[in-house]
Amino acid sequence: MKKNILKISTSAFLLLWASSCSSDFLEVPLQGKPTADTDPNLVQNLVIGVYNSLLTGESFGAEGDIHGFAFVSATNILSDDAEKGSTPIDQQQTAGVLDDFSVTSTNSFVQALWSGHYNGIAKVNNALAIIEASNQDDATKKRLSGEVRFIRGYYYFNLVRWFGAVPKITRVPKDASDANNDPVFQTRASVDEIYQLITDDLQFGADNLPLKTQTGPGRISKGTAQAMLAKVYMYRKQWQKAYDLSKEVMNSGQYDLLPDYSTIWRQAGDNSREDVFEVQTGQFNNSDFGISNYSMSQGPRVGGLGGWTDLGWGFGTPSPSLVSAYEPGDLRMNSTIIFIDNSGKHTGTTLFDGFRIPSADSVQNLRYNYKAYHSENKNVENWLGNRDKKQKNLHLLRFAEVLLINAEAANELGKPAEAIVNLNRVRQRAGLKALTVGSQTQVREAVWQERHVELALEHDRFFDLVRTGRAAQVLSVTNKNFRAGVNELLPIPSLQIALSGGKLTQNNGY
Repeated sequence: MKKNILKISTSAFLLLWASSCSSDFLEVPLQGKPTADTDPNLVQNLVIGVYNSLLTGESFGAEGDIHGFAFVSATNILSDDAEKGSTPIDQQQTAGVLDDFSVTSTNSFVQALWSGHYNGIAKVNNALAIIEASNQDDATKKRLSGEVRFIRGYYYFNLVRWFGAVPKITRVPKDASDANNDPVFQTRASVDEIYQLITDDLQFGADNLPLKTQTGPGRISKGTAQAMLAKVYMYRKQWQKAYDLSKEVMNSGQYDLLPDYSTIWRQAGDNSREDVFEVQTGQFNNSDFGISNYSMSQGPRVGGLGGWTDLGWGFGTPSPSLVSAYEPGDLRMNSTIIFIDNSGKHTGTTLFDGFRIPSADSVQNLRYNYKAYHSENKNVENWLGNRDKKQKNLHLLRFAEVLLINAEAANELGKPAEAIVNLNRVRQRAGLKALTVGSQTQVREAVWQERHVELALEHDRFFDLVRTGRAAQVLSVTNKNFRAGVNELLPIPSLQIALSGGKLTQNNGY
């Protein structure tokens, strides 16, 4: 496969487009292959294929990574929420260099994230072309286009937060010559252009998708698009738009907080009232569908004595600074972090499903991500054998975050009293006392703190530190390698620069 890629083109784009050996969907427009006219199920199958791209987790493979181990490394481990974990040398050149900010443009996880997201975008663009050419009625076209455009907007939101300016690819190339000669496939669009694409895609979804209660489980809905768009506006500091959209989601009657925070992170919490956007797992034709290397990479790892079920590789261990971020009595801490017994009494740690993890002399690290744990009790979470493919969804956007987006926007618009109301809704569930209204600065810091502990290990912390201008201040405390003005972004993969013939430029400091 790699020989063919290099032979076809020196463009970064074609590498991305052709990197998956299983990408039969790319061949749909070619002569002799199914079309919307010859295959009545083609459109629906392509849309499902776009949804399935959310499960991509090939951190070490050609298809790339969207939500696997590389994603965990470039979000949780990159932040102050988690450390690399495992043994000191294990994956030091992939996850470890992200953890200590010594990452270079040759890092394979950075390349995996780039290729994974652009492969997903390729699926979206192909699906959109087939939807438009199909004989579906206009309303159906708009609904299906709204779903896949939301996913494209989400992928570009990740890319622009990691890399800054990136290629803006919104169509399927006609052939290799087209991909090699149109600069759009090989050069970086500005950050503003990428954000405009994101907002256009999400707004299209908000305008054309039904409410959550009018869709099937896991389908992108109007509220999903509105909430994600509100989040994007928060990043852009467009506070009125963030406020209005989050308020509309709050007033829609479609969402609410679950009474028990811990329920969210169990199979029982899949597709709940709190769900706004989550990656679906499930069983189909006697097969499990889940994200490769997500749960396994973060699972507790057997240490010296052994003799128990090894749940994973031991990466992404919650940091001491995350532990200290919780107020006394915060119910969220023990739903977020698995604490390994280090008392010397060998009592072990019993999890919610009755599974017991031995004490520290048998386990590699002292803390693990509880939110990523998939139950070993088959009566609690069904699965067929692969731990990464147990039946529990990945939560990417919840109603609690919508409340916090609205609180942050309200405060920035000079409404601190309104901000405190929504902030206290989140705190009340956590078992904490209500806050009183303070200055705008005090409320701003309270919202940031609440985001930290409410959304801990949910892949937003590093991006939050960057967008609020606190990355250097916070991350340089635990890691002296952090360079302000450089490490807020990842490097553009050197392979992509080489394949573009040098047309892709590198980020500052790399």
